[in-house]
Amino acid sequence: MKKRSRRALAQDDPLCCCEYIDRHGGRSHMAACCCDCEDLDEACDRWMKKKPRSPDSLSRVIATINDRLRVPWISGARQVDISVIPPLILLPVFLHIAALHYLLGILVLTAVPIMVLLYYYFTHRKKGRTLFFLSLALFSLFYMFYLFITEIVPRGDVTRLQLAAVTAGVALTVISLIITKRGPGYVRPRPTETHSTVTYNKPPPDVDAAYLNGAQHQVVIANHEQTGESGTAQQGVQRRNWCAVCKVVRPPRAGHCRICGICILRLDHHCVWINSCVGQANHRDFLLTLVLFLLTSLYGISLVLRSVCPDQNVMTALFYCPAVYNQFSSALCFTCAWYGSIVTGGLLHLLLVQLINVSFNVTEREVRLARREKTARSLLWGLIIDTGVYSRGFRTNWIEFMIMSKASEPSTHKPSDLV
Repeated sequence: MKKRSRRALAQDDPLCCCEYIDRHGGRSHMAACCCDCEDLDEACDRWMKKKPRSPDSLSRVIATINDRLRVPWISGARQVDISVIPPLILLPVFLHIAALHYLLGILVLTAVPIMVLLYYYFTHRKKGRTLFFLSLALFSLFYMFYLFITEIVPRGDVTRLQLAAVTAGVALTVISLIITKRGPGYVRPRPTETHSTVTYNKPPPDVDAAYLNGAQHQVVIANHEQTGESGTAQQGVQRRNWCAVCKVVRPPRAGHCRICGICILRLDHHCVWINSCVGQANHRDFLLTLVLFLLTSLYGISLVLRSVCPDQNVMTALFYCPAVYNQFSSALCFTCAWYGSIVTGGLLHLLLVQLINVSFNVTEREVRLARREKTARSLLWGLIIDTGVYSRGFRTNWIEFMIMSKASEPSTHKPSDLV
């Protein structure tokens, strides 16, 4: 395959809807997505000549494929993360297989959570960002709603009011998720900590040009000079709370997320299901999203079970529903009810832990640190962790949580470089 030279992007030349800036900073077109892949050429050449494969050849090929997976957009083609695709294909396939026989249902509904946990362990260990879990959560919600509309509603067992309630629940859950995704609250350099700011029209070599997309690059130079006794004490506090990566002084309860690569105000945890951190600015919205999803899911599951198992109680229908596998449509809805119950159980546990932490005024990050250093009081077999540092009583803790201010958000998720 003949290699072509990459031409640099001119500053004043706008992109058309099918053009984009690739990961090397060059200008490329969507029509060239299947040609001139130097990484793939090298891997095939080594394989044909029976040479040892380069350690990072596979990762470079995947990075190239992921970089060229684009969709047309007004200001240039937008990149599509390859981790979004597997849930869109695998989830319907697995659910349809599980609906064929109850033994296949047991096998699939046991294997799917195990595979998701293994994938979480792999990505969490690598500290990498992935849209797999967000794609799985959203597609599960919409696919369950689609089956509810196409399979359950035509049976005539659902009233218009019940349909409106489920539809409103799905819509409110999505709206709440969008609000949660606005940002967790980022730690920014304070004016007293900033010595000067330098702006570069071209990104430095160690910054990915595809991320900046032609934007200016700013470097903030921090100021560490302090004078007097108070300055010495303040310098000691700054040294303890200093983030060597973001080059900022973190306020109390803030933390650095190694997955997002940024410091978050009142960091609770990085949630893979929303592909974002949960912090001071979106913690309340995160809890609201969980509550809306759980209420909608529980109500929808009850309606499905009443429709496919009309002679059984809702609680017993999930475990005993005779002749449900005699009709594929009923078996598919019953399988989806089981799948929704598994997801609901996991999120119900997450919500319970969050409510307990808020009641004792601790974050998930502080719980992990307290367990590691053994500096907290553990109750109910470790379900309750009380550090005793910020707790002011149940009522005061919840008031503080509900009225805590939201931080201003930057225009991008990745901050400018701080020196």
